Amino acid sequence: MIYAIIVLIMLCIGYFLFKAYKNTHDIQINKINATPESDEQLSMLSILHLSDLHLENISLTPSQLAEKLRNESVDMIALTGDFLDRKRSIPKLLPYLRVLQKMKPAYGIYAVLGNHDYVLKHRDLTDLINRLQQHDIQVLQNSHESFTVEGHTINIIGIDDYSTNSSDLSLAYRHVNPGTNIVLTHDPNVVLDMQGYKFDYLMAGHFHGGQICYPKAYHLVKMGKLAKQNVIKGLHIHDQSPFYISEGLGQTGLNIRIGSRPEITFHQIPFSQTNHV
Repeated sequence: MIYAIIVLIMLCIGYFLFKAYKNTHDIQINKINATPESDEQLSMLSILHLSDLHLENISLTPSQLAEKLRNESVDMIALTGDFLDRKRSIPKLLPYLRVLQKMKPAYGIYAVLGNHDYVLKHRDLTDLINRLQQHDIQVLQNSHESFTVEGHTINIIGIDDYSTNSSDLSLAYRHVNPGTNIVLTHDPNVVLDMQGYKFDYLMAGHFHGGQICYPKAYHLVKMGKLAKQNVIKGLHIHDQSPFYISEGLGQTGLNIRIGSRPEITFHQIPFSQTNHV
């Protein structure tokens, strides 16, 4: 009798883990329109946002990613960190980068690093950054790049990872010209420290939508004030500025998801002649 109960429990656990693993293949494609409720005719910037590939635990292959992006056209691509945390995973990253490179977005591909990327040290971290740059990806470490659309300046501001104390807001914003400020960062908790640093839109990741929610992601409470408030995914507003937290493409720890799904996000971000410094 006891043996039968143990077998039944093991079967239930096995089925539960199998379903949780299958969830990692259920890629959600989310399209976010950040246009405010206004009659004003605003120009739009289309951005593909990918976060948290975690190549040690990802169920989406490069060819599958290419297929999902095959009919999509964007102005820009944003990558918000946590590509990998082991040197041996760097070669696995390259086919994904080639998929993005082939999209040839008009205004480029930009990336920031996450806490798992910073597990790499010295030469290995430099190797990761070099590989990104070799695939036409600009890595922003508390720095920014700008381009002009319809005569209007768009500032892409990369704030380095907050959770590893790598963020330097003053450095990231140094010499930023008036325009639309789009911020890329890994850990969204940084928005709570951005008083005096204006942004029109911010994209982040880090929380994986909880990855395992039962029913809430209680295990995230150590990951900052936003997680304690259950602000772990989707579109939010802070000080009248919108920010988006991606659930990410890969998983950390175990390659399973419960109550969350991997995510590819397309953003339509408006811009006008209202400039921030």
